[in-house]
Amino acid sequence: MLLFLSILVIVLLLLAGVAVPMAFGGVLLLIALMGDHNITAFMGTGHWKMNTVIILVIPLFIVAGDLMQRGRVASPIVSVAELILGGIKGGLSGACVLASAMFGAISGSGAATLTCIGSIMMPHLRKANYPNGFSAALLVSASPLGLLIPPSGTQLIYAWLTQQSVLKCFLAALAAGLLLSVFLIIVNFIMLRKVDGIELTKVEGNPVKALGKTTFNAIPALMMPVIILGGIYGGIMTPTEAAGVAAIYAIPVGFWIYKGLTLRTFWETLKASSVTIGVVMVMVFMVLIVSKYLIFEDIPTIARNAIYSVSDNPLVIMLMINIVMIVIGMLMDDFSGLVLSASLLTPIARDAGVDPVHFAAVLGVNLGMGNITPPTAPLLFLGARVTGVSVQAMMKPTILFILFAWLPTLMLITYIPEIAMFLPNLFFG
Repeated sequence: MLLFLSILVIVLLLLAGVAVPMAFGGVLLLIALMGDHNITAFMGTGHWKMNTVIILVIPLFIVAGDLMQRGRVASPIVSVAELILGGIKGGLSGACVLASAMFGAISGSGAATLTCIGSIMMPHLRKANYPNGFSAALLVSASPLGLLIPPSGTQLIYAWLTQQSVLKCFLAALAAGLLLSVFLIIVNFIMLRKVDGIELTKVEGNPVKALGKTTFNAIPALMMPVIILGGIYGGIMTPTEAAGVAAIYAIPVGFWIYKGLTLRTFWETLKASSVTIGVVMVMVFMVLIVSKYLIFEDIPTIARNAIYSVSDNPLVIMLMINIVMIVIGMLMDDFSGLVLSASLLTPIARDAGVDPVHFAAVLGVNLGMGNITPPTAPLLFLGARVTGVSVQAMMKPTILFILFAWLPTLMLITYIPEIAMFLPNLFFG
């Protein structure tokens, strides 16, 4: 009875707009008041789980992403994307997807990607007569690429929770991110084929020379994922050390190369990052405790038996797991949904014969899609603030992007594991 009451309370609190840490804290309070369990034992488990150097990747990548965001790192990336695609109809909006993918590889955050790329690209799209609702919806739909294109904070946490290779999870999620980028660009061109009045991007002088110069200017920004992934893959750095290097690397790039950072903005960035880190760490701590309680109540076994009572076909099992993750993603932010899904659903997927590395890509796509799917859709509401376009105006095109880009990516990644496993198998054999 207490279990179902706890689930009901957390769903109601999340739907009411209560912050995720407070919602999980409410459940813990309910367990402490009404349950027979010693809540301090669960809190000890949460402390023990977080008492590891690996967890430092979260604050370090948050700091690195915020410094890159304030350091005007997105501007040269956007310029490269515009020069590649801007000369054709729908190319400027397609460049938004390309820029989101490239910046996502730097920030590892959907919110940071949307804030940077959205604030830069939206005025360009308006000036070129792109429909406002469509433009904002595309920026929102492409922003979760920051959760898939490595280095991704969510994949780091998944690898930590499930004891998998960080680089393998990165490579599996990269395949999903590249596939999603292709689908988003294709759907973008199809949706704009009958829209009139769109202006093309004009390049003065030799376009090849202009692209070469702009790409050269963007090299310091694009070097961050190369340094991180190269360091991890080459065995030079651990993921935590790579996150520290990324945070340090962002300082000179922001101060002296792109000159977006000053002493004042640097201090403001550190303060803002501290708030974000505090919220995320409290949230992870709360979710870990609740996850431990659910495991103590043998919920994974109950869920497994419930799923297998419907069917023991792995295809059907993965369909049901995807539905559960979509619902979780609709109600929670990416970190909370990741911790809960990894704890409860990874064992079920493994029983169905799904490689945990493959499941990392499936989980990443689900959580990214959940971030733009109502009712909560945190990135959708953030997009409204960044672009100045109402959620109502974005709703229809966002749903179309979900149906014809996100869902096909999810189905292909889920049911054709070779797509997600190609790069891990190529590098690791």
